[in-house]
Amino acid sequence: MIADLLYHQIQSPLGVLTLAGTDKALIYLRFAEYDTPFKVPNSWQRDAKRFEHEEAQLQSYFAGELDVFDIAIDLQGSHYNMKVWKELTHIPFGEVITYGELARRVGTPEGAQAVGNANGKNPIPIIVPCHRVIAAKNNIGGFTGGVDKKQFLLKLEKAKNVQFDLF
Repeated sequence: MIADLLYHQIQSPLGVLTLAGTDKALIYLRFAEYDTPFKVPNSWQRDAKRFEHEEAQLQSYFAGELDVFDIAIDLQGSHYNMKVWKELTHIPFGEVITYGELARRVGTPEGAQAVGNANGKNPIPIIVPCHRVIAAKNNIGGFTGGVDKKQFLLKLEKAKNVQFDLF
């Protein structure tokens, strides 16, 4: 976790979202866990004005009015994670691919589990759309924010070829 960032918390259909970054780029988007907001580090400074653009775009997305984000992001992670996260940004709104397909796209065809691990470490979900990656046989698969949140996002995007049965 990076110290000395700016942050803002917003209400969303998924609960409280915490946005954090520098004055130039978004570095984190965090979900509430079990309805408990993300615990903001003491070194972060609240700045609602800084995140007006991101908040407006997210609200438009949740209202079904936006399908491509125009937000400056600063992804930070291992070389492999960065490769996976960059590939996630190429999955169009409303479409899904499998973990196996994502592994193939990043050059590790046998690496479905590795891309799943990278997906789970995505620091900017929704905007870097890790929710658009599903398990084999069109099962929804897991999601760090909770399968219910992944299901909500895929239904919002009217994703096809996904089995939404959670049980």
